[in-house]
Amino acid sequence: MFAQPETWVAIAFLILMGIFAYVGVHRTVLSALDRRSARIKGELDDARRLKDEAAKLLADYKARHASAEHEAQEIIASAKAEAERIAAEAKVKMEDFVARRTKSAEGKIASAEAQAIADVRAAAADAAVAAASSILSNSVKGQLADDLLAKGVSEVRTKLN
Repeated sequence: MFAQPETWVAIAFLILMGIFAYVGVHRTVLSALDRRSARIKGELDDARRLKDEAAKLLADYKARHASAEHEAQEIIASAKAEAERIAAEAKVKMEDFVARRTKSAEGKIASAEAQAIADVRAAAADAAVAAASSILSNSVKGQLADDLLAKGVSEVRTKLN
């Protein structure tokens, strides 16, 4: 049995294990493993904490984005309403301007028409006076003609003007 190499390997292994146990290598290995386990656990805890913070930040940014999107929609709606209000005011002002211009033009036309009628009446009165004067001066003579002529001219002027 001592002639087989496996036996000597087993004896050497047991002696080596005995030396390791005597020196305390198992405590060193266990403490190194414990430290490594604690370090890994700390890194996992940090990773979880960072993941939670990232999730919170993501939720916060999503909420801000939604808020900004909502605010942008409100601004657009407000701008559209303001543009429609300005367009309506401009339309009302334009209609008022056109109505005033039309009324002014109608007033000027009425004034010009009244002036034209007055001019025509004055011309007709002058023609009638001239005709009456010519007729009366040819048919009636003397003081009576002058009195009738003056009276007729004044009556024609008052009636035609």
